[in-house]
Amino acid sequence: MEEQAVNITAVLADTGCSQEIIDRAESLLKSGHTEELVRCLKLCRCGLMDELHEQYKKIDSLDYVIRQTAKHK
Repeated sequence: MEEQAVNITAVLADTGCSQEIIDRAESLLKSGHTEELVRCLKLCRCGLMDELHEQYKKIDSLDYVIRQTAKHK
């Protein structure tokens, strides 16, 4: 279980999760609350997906400007 805690900590840190979330995940893992841990991890994933969608919107906007600019050359 200790190795799993280290792996989860490293993954959460690499994905940019806050220290608060990392600490919560470690606590849930150590206490055996795996269902709550999965829920916590899924919430982190949803946050990352929201960020990704926001970045896609920005890219789409830039692509539009590029296409419009290229048309008027």
